[in-house]
Amino acid sequence: MPPILHLRRRHVMPLVVMATGLVADASAETNVTIYGRLNTAIEYSSASTSTNGTSLGSVVRQTNNRSVFGFRGEEDLGGSLKAVWQIESNLSIDTGQGQIAGRNSRIGLQGDYGLFFMGHWTTPYTEATMGYDPYYPTTAGYMALIGNGSTSSSDNVQDTSSFDRRQKNIVQYRSPSLAGVSVSLGWGLPEEKLTVPRNPALYSMAAVYERGPLNATVAYEIHQHYQAAGRNDDALKFGIAYQLFQGTRIAAIYEHLHYRTDTGDLQRNAYYASLVQQVGTGSVRAGVAYAANGTGSSTSTIGYFRSGAETGAIQFTVGYDYPLSKRTALFAYYSRINNKKNAIYDFAINQLGIKAGADPQTVALGMRHFF
Repeated sequence: MPPILHLRRRHVMPLVVMATGLVADASAETNVTIYGRLNTAIEYSSASTSTNGTSLGSVVRQTNNRSVFGFRGEEDLGGSLKAVWQIESNLSIDTGQGQIAGRNSRIGLQGDYGLFFMGHWTTPYTEATMGYDPYYPTTAGYMALIGNGSTSSSDNVQDTSSFDRRQKNIVQYRSPSLAGVSVSLGWGLPEEKLTVPRNPALYSMAAVYERGPLNATVAYEIHQHYQAAGRNDDALKFGIAYQLFQGTRIAAIYEHLHYRTDTGDLQRNAYYASLVQQVGTGSVRAGVAYAANGTGSSTSTIGYFRSGAETGAIQFTVGYDYPLSKRTALFAYYSRINNKKNAIYDFAINQLGIKAGADPQTVALGMRHFF
């Protein structure tokens, strides 16, 4: 964990507010943490010629890998109970743009029986395996194939394809760990029912077992009425990660996606494996993802895939991470997606906008800092 700055506010005497006469509780105490992540890279990116002859050429660009700035805090409410909150904002240091509360933000209660909160947060399905990918969240992240793309923020109608998402208007519960097992549940409220002729909602869940060097998970998510009224999409994945010995970590994921559209079903299997191996001061990091051909009777293209022959892809990434301190690191990587002639997989973050059959690739040199 990066170092953090703690600000403590104590009401050591009653505070009289002139306009209202309100008196602050002299015993109240709030701990506030300021934190953030700055992550950017210079990339040389290109794509091969597509099946129809389209060529994008190449580009040198500075990319932002979801840099953030935030505040989080808690207040002791007596016994084991405490109030918790967080406000996390987007921070694009390459363009100077940002959005307050554009990332994980919440308010809730935590105690012996777990954590309950409301807000704008990544789903349990997403969080279950994001730590398995050493390149999450960068251009090279596994979200190009696993989860069918990534949406930084969405409700039930803005993005109806991605299973790697931060959900607006979500209520979540996180259980305490019992014998190494914990459960996370999420409900994306059906607020869009007032504006669309269906009742879309999201239900997300994950069970995680963590004991010593082993982490294993199963996650499942339902997208209710996302493609059509009365039809639900769902995703199921299994993951396992293991610290073989000091300096070596391996991980693997299997995922099945199933969409139900007006024209029929669309399904796909995908797999991912990663290795982090300490070499000298830094670490070599590699990841491989494989998406099989889409299957089913649906004629729709949803996210990055559709049904039919030659619609699969493979992505491989290799790089090196070199820490300058506990907070700062330099990194370099090469990532490429090899699309079959009818496939349209692109980088999930910092897309190139390819056509079918084109193979996007990027070489990056970047810097990351936590505060």
